Amino acid sequence: MKTISFDDFLGVDLRVGEIISADPFPEARKPAYILTIDFGEEIGIRKSSAQITELYSLEELIGQQVVAVVNFPKKQIGPIMSECLVTGFHNQDGQVALCLPDKQIPLGTKPL
Repeated sequence: MKTISFDDFLGVDLRVGEIISADPFPEARKPAYILTIDFGEEIGIRKSSAQITELYSLEELIGQQVVAVVNFPKKQIGPIMSECLVTGFHNQDGQVALCLPDKQIPLGTKPL
């Protein structure tokens, strides 16, 4: 494991956002959804794709808060431009579980 400095960590802009829409992404190579996420007034609304179809339905994602990296460069993924990276972890079966705040957090909040 590579050790990073605290300044390196501060360079990663993690923010809390709320999923305002979730749509199928049939053009994706691996099953995925297109997420539209509101990060509040400072950051605004961003899109991302997420390979989370095995553990989440489209309906349950609406209104869910997530943690995402908002300062990566935009990346073209098929027909959409990904504007942030939603964080998650692989479980024992290789499915992706989202990194979710367990309490309601103001949109755009950074970690302490």
